[in-house]
Amino acid sequence: MDWLDFLMVRFPVSGVETWVLLPPLVAFVVSTFTSMGGVSGAFLLLPFQVSVLRFVTPAVSATNFVFNIVAIPSGVYRYVKEGRMAWPLTWVVIVGTLPGVFIGYYLRVLYLPDPKAFKFFVGFVLLYIGVRLLYEMTERSQRGKKEMKMLEERFNQHAKSIKGSRAARISAGLPPEAEVKTISWSLRRVEYEFWGQRFSFNTMGMFALAFVVGIIGGTYGIGGGAIIAPFCVAVFHLPVYTVAGAALLGTFLTSVAGVFFYSVMPSTMPCAPDWFLGLLFGVGGFGGMYVGARLQKYVPQKYLKLILGLIITFLAGSYILQYLAG
Repeated sequence: MDWLDFLMVRFPVSGVETWVLLPPLVAFVVSTFTSMGGVSGAFLLLPFQVSVLRFVTPAVSATNFVFNIVAIPSGVYRYVKEGRMAWPLTWVVIVGTLPGVFIGYYLRVLYLPDPKAFKFFVGFVLLYIGVRLLYEMTERSQRGKKEMKMLEERFNQHAKSIKGSRAARISAGLPPEAEVKTISWSLRRVEYEFWGQRFSFNTMGMFALAFVVGIIGGTYGIGGGAIIAPFCVAVFHLPVYTVAGAALLGTFLTSVAGVFFYSVMPSTMPCAPDWFLGLLFGVGGFGGMYVGARLQKYVPQKYLKLILGLIITFLAGSYILQYLAG
């Protein structure tokens, strides 16, 4: 009992009182499983803070952004080092989401300060993510991913071929065709090459998507990677290997902007993040993302996405029903 009392901490900014090891432990477990499914853990950590820790002021959104800031850099570094960062896509996503985050801040503070209304909004965001994960289990979704699977197989085959020796891994790296090469970039269209194939997207269409995602992410307290990445793959038909890095970096920079807006903009309510609580979540998420990346190849993706989809959809339904029940 004495040890439990010793570990109990009260976070002055949020008013949360809990065991100091609980936030990093929860973030570690959540990030381990969600990263294996290709989904950020931030969208699940916010419901945990709201429903379990009773952290319900707008500051919870800012604190969730702190988690992203701490947990994401390791993943961004890996994509940049491997040459898998589609920079034109990244910059369009960033330019689109930043003003959206600013608008999202005002929506959160002015129209969704009430915990009940905010949970209703969170429920719809979670519902989209959950349904999207379940949809990826269907035959129709799988048929549309054949080309992406071919790219993935080619990438994995090369990865296996350079595992023969440590020297080979260091010297060979990725072949030139496995790096993202920008072909053209304009306000109308962006085109790049990956694994000898060319991919393109409408610049303004991607900007509009990023802007809407920025509003949702700024209100919720997530960077929006879990929303924008599936759209890039399903609607714009871009390979997931080139989308992931852009989504991660976009999430990181919009999270930095989100923390800034919530910290410095005038408000009658507490909006600045609880830095200590956010850092604890971030440390756990940093470790969980690393472990998840290592374990991903051992866990069947279809079962993982099914479990995540069911849990998220159930949580979304409970939030929406709570609001409708009055």
